[in-house]
This record gives sequence, C-alpha cells and structure tokens, in this order.
Amino acid sequence: MGLLGDELAFGRALTAPEYESVMALGRRKEYPADAPLLTEGDRTGHVVIVLRGWVTVSLTTDRGATRLILGLRGPGELLGEMAALDSHPRSATVRALGAVEAAVISGDAFRRFLATHPRVSGLVIRQLTFRLRSADQERSALASLTVLQRLASRLTELSRVAPSGPYAPSAPGPGRTNAVVHLAQDELAATVGATREAVAKALRLLRTQNVVRTGTRMVEILDPVLLALLAEGHRE
Repeated sequence: MGLLGDELAFGRALTAPEYESVMALGRRKEYPADAPLLTEGDRTGHVVIVLRGWVTVSLTTDRGATRLILGLRGPGELLGEMAALDSHPRSATVRALGAVEAAVISGDAFRRFLATHPRVSGLVIRQLTFRLRSADQERSALASLTVLQRLASRLTELSRVAPSGPYAPSAPGPGRTNAVVHLAQDELAATVGATREAVAKALRLLRTQNVVRTGTRMVEILDPVLLALLAEGHRE
C-alpha cells in the first residue's frame, strides 16, 4: 500500500529550462485549506502542478457518501493529466490540505508542450504508470487485507513521511522519541477504505498491545517493529 507520490515528482524531474518553460504555460493560483483544485466528474481539462503545500486525492465509493483517499501529493506533483490527455471526466477530487499554491495550465497548452518535448512526455508516462501500479496495489490490499493490516501498513507509511509532509511525524521532543502521525480517525479511515468504527476497533486492539498511543488527531507509534509485522500479517 502507498499514499505518497513518485519519489521523483514531475516538477523536480524537469531540467531548469524545462521547468521555466512549463511554468510559463500557466498561472499561479492560491487555494485555502479544504478548497478543491480538481473535482471528480468535472469535464475540465487543465492540469495543476503543486508548488507549495499538500493535497489529498480522493474519490467517492459505491456507497456514495463515503470517500476513499487514494493519495497525498506535495510540491512538484503533477495532477489532472489524465483528463487533459483523454478528455474524459475527472476520475478523482483533489483537495487542499492547508494553504496550497499551484500552477494551473490549460490542457491545450500542456498537450502542445508535450508534443514538442518528448523527454517531458516520457516523464508524464512514467508518472501515469507509477500511479496505475500503485492503484492496483491499493485495490489488492482492499480485497485481501484486514482492516488491522491496512491500518498498520498505513501508519507505518505515514510515520516515515518527510518532515514537510501533511501527516509527518512530530520531531522528537523532551521525553518523546516516537513518531506521531497527526490525523483524525475519520481521515485515517478514508486512507484505508474502512469505516470510522472499524478503524476505532483496530486502534483499540493496537493500544491494548502497546503498539500505539492515541489522542486528539494523533497516533503515537510506540512499537514500529511490531506495527510493521502486523502490516505483513504476522502475529506475536
């Protein structure tokens, strides 16, 4: 399972001249917290490149009112490229986590640029391939892993996020050396495709085994080794 984007985001994979050329195609726009950058089902064709801040990528499930968070995307990430390339409706919603600044580029301008810059076009293809494989892994996890396994895997992943990430572990403070993932139970549930009640039950089990400690919008990882083993399906 994995929520994070490619280790080499689109913007950071560009050369300096390529980056300047891409930025010249569009305009910079700021989004407040929780504002949508892209909306599932819309027929818009522009792309966005995150310059500052983080966003969630989510879609509504078959149950309608429930959302599933597919990914977390940060600076340098390209979003909306599928709709720009195939003119189909948006497949997911991209929403700001905190204040976000992004470059907004029309689909026509982006397609023309790719047609004359094969190396950049290759980067977009690589990103699409990476995300398709990641989506396949997520679907496999939803079908084959228990809520406890998915939760353990997600906490392990998020506890390793770089300090600039939206759910990054807290820097160790006085008397604390453990990673702390900052998110509410309903947000965590949305990242593992489960109900809030199922995640609360799994967290209670992890607490009784002294694997985690929980509080308001926080999960402190007390035993990362056991958490990783649980994610793989092992038991004590």
